[in-house]
Amino acid sequence: MKKYKFVFLAGLTVTVSTIYSCKTHFTTPQINYTAVESPRAFERGKALAFSICAGCHYNRSVNKFIGTPIHDVPGIIGKVYSANLTNSKTHGIPPHYTDAELKYLLKTGIARDGRFIPYMLRPNMADEDINAIIVYLRSNDPAVTPADTTIGLTRYNIIGKLYMGMTAKPLPYKPGIKLPSDNVALGRYLVDNVGCFHCHSKSFTSLNYLYPEQSKGYMAGGIKFKDEQGMFIVASNLTPDKETGIGKLTQQEFLKAVKDGEAPDRKLHPPMPKFKQLQDREVDAIYSYLETVPPVYHKVQG
Repeated sequence: MKKYKFVFLAGLTVTVSTIYSCKTHFTTPQINYTAVESPRAFERGKALAFSICAGCHYNRSVNKFIGTPIHDVPGIIGKVYSANLTNSKTHGIPPHYTDAELKYLLKTGIARDGRFIPYMLRPNMADEDINAIIVYLRSNDPAVTPADTTIGLTRYNIIGKLYMGMTAKPLPYKPGIKLPSDNVALGRYLVDNVGCFHCHSKSFTSLNYLYPEQSKGYMAGGIKFKDEQGMFIVASNLTPDKETGIGKLTQQEFLKAVKDGEAPDRKLHPPMPKFKQLQDREVDAIYSYLETVPPVYHKVQG
């Protein structure tokens, strides 16, 4: 009886491992791409890195992109840490990737070794912005200069591996995307690529990275975050509903909330960052776009 039980458990472990490896490793096609450096690309890349990447990768204890523990991932699947994005040759990501591999990773979630990384998917990001991010990550800015350290290594347990294996869905590589010029279209682009909809929809597990508006509870809030003290914070409803959303906020009040973290009735708390790097016109574009989103009555609790 004991022998049968041992064989069964061993078989289960092999089965889970097989599912995980088959579903989370993919072929990385070869694409020709080299980032084009310029002062403008550097400044744009820095703004984007602090607006998009910093939420997970910027460690405020040392003011560098060395990574942080990801507290919002359920402990039942293991421990997750964001990567070191500095130019460290021992622990950093950029020195081990070509420009083409970085671009492909950002677009599809597929790493250079074929692993699927589902956290930073930006399939709809304009080529110009991806170029800018890569230029910044390879720069000598203090936040990305080499830091030969690691916060921790991501370790999924069997449950985490099984979950990842069943849900791993790399996204298509979509080249040739241009920045929109229309104000509302720019706002939609920023809500997508800055990642507003990631946090202000119903659930991380129901996000649609290709078609953000198809995410459940799109922009109506409700996602729960856990801070370093273990306290829960709930994302706000950003639809233009006048009772439970931002329908009563003026454009100037919205700008102050986004850039300074101060809403008319309260101060905003992490993980909501202060988007100091965004231009006023970009925040105004987000506001203009959100006014076009269907209002949803959703009173967020918390």
